Amino acid sequence: MAMTYTWKITGLQKRDQVNSEGATLAGAVVQTYWEMEGTDENGDKAKFSGATPFSAADVAAGSFVAFEELTEANVLAWVQNVVNNDPTYAAHIEDRIRKEIDKSSVSDIAQTSLPWSEVVGDGVTPELPADSPAADDAAPE
Repeated sequence: MAMTYTWKITGLQKRDQVNSEGATLAGAVVQTYWEMEGTDENGDKAKFSGATPFSAADVAAGSFVAFEELTEANVLAWVQNVVNNDPTYAAHIEDRIRKEIDKSSVSDIAQTSLPWSEVVGDGVTPELPADSPAADDAAPE
């Protein structure tokens, strides 16, 4: 079944970090929180919430993007790169989303709604007529 995925960043943590060149990178993103929502071809949806840490230790000062200049697209690209470069993790996320969609399409049946239950419209099991052979079996002794 084909799935369509949408991503969004739900939170960030930042702190100043010193990179390998010895430069202090102010407000480097060190933790991301995100959601990936899957929608199947029937329009059923489920979400996976994730958290991905980052370090600016290997980021050159010349290519560092200041926190104030980040866009959601920048940060999503970082997260998606981590997820997509780990096939096991990516498969795990997709599996969890599929299971949630499958679980949401299953309905519990109340005991009074079982196909073999003798249920009348209001959910009350009718009493058997006294002259019914089954009534003799059901009567307490």
